[in-house]
Amino acid sequence: MTLAAPNSERLIAAARAAAANAYAPYSRFAVGAAVLLTDGAIITGANVENASYGLSLCAETVAVATASAAGRLADVVAIGVVGGMMDAAGIAHGTEPIRPCGRCRQVLNEAAQAGGRDLTVWCAGLDGDRMEEHRLSTLLPHVFGPADLGLTPTRG
Repeated sequence: MTLAAPNSERLIAAARAAAANAYAPYSRFAVGAAVLLTDGAIITGANVENASYGLSLCAETVAVATASAAGRLADVVAIGVVGGMMDAAGIAHGTEPIRPCGRCRQVLNEAAQAGGRDLTVWCAGLDGDRMEEHRLSTLLPHVFGPADLGLTPTRG
């Protein structure tokens, strides 16, 4: 599947809609993510914080886990990620693109290896038109994955 500009725009729009559902009372930083599947379907996620911080879930992880729960982990071909600070009314804004954290890059690698592809990662802010395109392999060089454990990734 070739990724075209309409897919990046669809992913960013879906990620922005998902960010509106972020639960971020501690950081006040809302993040939305949207994964594109091989058939064009989009699955979204939003960050869910927890008072113990370490139990918080990133939007990218929520979206990938939802794809996996649907039996579609190997079908992930791209992800759009957006985020921004919440104002006093709880509305998030931000024009600078954000990128997945290290943990999320590692989670995305599982989907990439399961599908045998280098995922496209679209990054944007919650507002504005600025967008970045990355390959997961450039965001997570020298990856640790299933092969390092002597396993062959499966299409599961």
